[in-house]
Amino acid sequence: MMHVMKRSRSAKIIATLGPASSTRVRIEQLYKAGADVFRLNFSHGSHEEHKERYDAIRDVEAELGRPIGVMMDLQGPKLRLGTFMGGKALLGLGRRFRLDLNDVPGDVTRAPLLHPEIFAVLEPGMSLLVDDGKMRLKVLECGPDFAETEVMVDGELSDRKGVNVPDVVLPISALTEKDIADLKFGLSLGCDWVALSFVQKADDIREARKLIGKKASIIAKLEKPSAIDDLEEIMELTDAVMVARGDLGVEMPPEDVPILQKHIITTARAKGRPVIVATQMLESMISCPSPTRAEASDVATAVYDGSDAVMLSAETAAGDYPIETVEIMDRIIKRVEGDQLYLRNRERDRTNPEETDADAISAAARQVAATIKAKAIVTYTTTGSTSYRVARERPDVMILGLTPKIETARKLALVWGIYSAVSPDAADFSEMVKGARKVAKAQKIAKRGDSLVVTAGVPFGTPGATNILRIATVS
Repeated sequence: MMHVMKRSRSAKIIATLGPASSTRVRIEQLYKAGADVFRLNFSHGSHEEHKERYDAIRDVEAELGRPIGVMMDLQGPKLRLGTFMGGKALLGLGRRFRLDLNDVPGDVTRAPLLHPEIFAVLEPGMSLLVDDGKMRLKVLECGPDFAETEVMVDGELSDRKGVNVPDVVLPISALTEKDIADLKFGLSLGCDWVALSFVQKADDIREARKLIGKKASIIAKLEKPSAIDDLEEIMELTDAVMVARGDLGVEMPPEDVPILQKHIITTARAKGRPVIVATQMLESMISCPSPTRAEASDVATAVYDGSDAVMLSAETAAGDYPIETVEIMDRIIKRVEGDQLYLRNRERDRTNPEETDADAISAAARQVAATIKAKAIVTYTTTGSTSYRVARERPDVMILGLTPKIETARKLALVWGIYSAVSPDAADFSEMVKGARKVAKAQKIAKRGDSLVVTAGVPFGTPGATNILRIATVS
């Protein structure tokens, strides 16, 4: 049974599931409120809990007859201090503070930092940020097993606070043993997207790809300054990117983060990679029924800039108003997408097509659809690449992404402007056009007499071979 759940917006919403949003009923409410993709955050929760949430999503999907994307987000390496005698210590400004590999509980003069890989790359003059950047230590001298530091920003330190080393690429993999176990589990469930934390360099994506193969698509979370230096190559290798502003904001001055956000979105758009903006989007709604004006403006900016998706974290996972948060995000996106400035920006920011058949056809499909006022551009795709190409063009009409594979339909739920649906495999192009008319009519996208622009790749099943464009009238 296929229900019609057509969103009247192009940018997508990702909602994180957690204690506040784990029941089957709550997941359905979130989807109906506007969530297109659900995120399972493997930094929290057991495998059993994630499986229950995953099964509930698939249950909702089956009942509503609409493909729903699932993203698993890996924790990545967490660098932490050890413990303190009495659980905490007050560090004074300008005082000396030693970090070492000795696991004896710390005090006001020293603390255990059981990560030899940090000491291996430290140099005098570097900064260490502790507790999400609330405290800063400057390295005075160091060796393979210690660092003498000066307290530059003081405060109280407690057990197992996180440590960030912004100035350097650490000699560690983005995948810990926990991540590899989580990854195997998430792939066995059938997650569509894998978000990779702590990406420092392009090789981190290569390493993940070896483990993931074609089972899921990769999202590189950009949260380390070194990843920004390697941005072009990371974009080539990954399937999508996430602007993880929380962690970027720890390792970089706050004034740099908005500029970086724009830079990443622009680069991703040019490369045709979906881009997600995440962290603290409607943060105050964790405990308030309405957002601040600044937060509403923040979500709007991400949409004006051309993001494919905006993400909610604690707001839906642990907040008091998960459904209201999604509804408000949905309203903000719709409001922006109806604004003349947004439409002008979209015209202006279109990227030039690459010199390939696929890009030529996708650009033409957009122009033809605009000229004849078609109701939708229909893409036939096995892997999703045809639909990605058309989405990169940011057309003025809906993209109906038809695919014989439910996995591809779920994956496309994250991408700008795509309404994905499963349609049986077509033997030839005329059968394909027939299928396009049928789904467009059933989904109330087009009625009799309306036109559709249909694109596909022949021979069928060849990834990236978009080479046909046809105008079809719905009969």
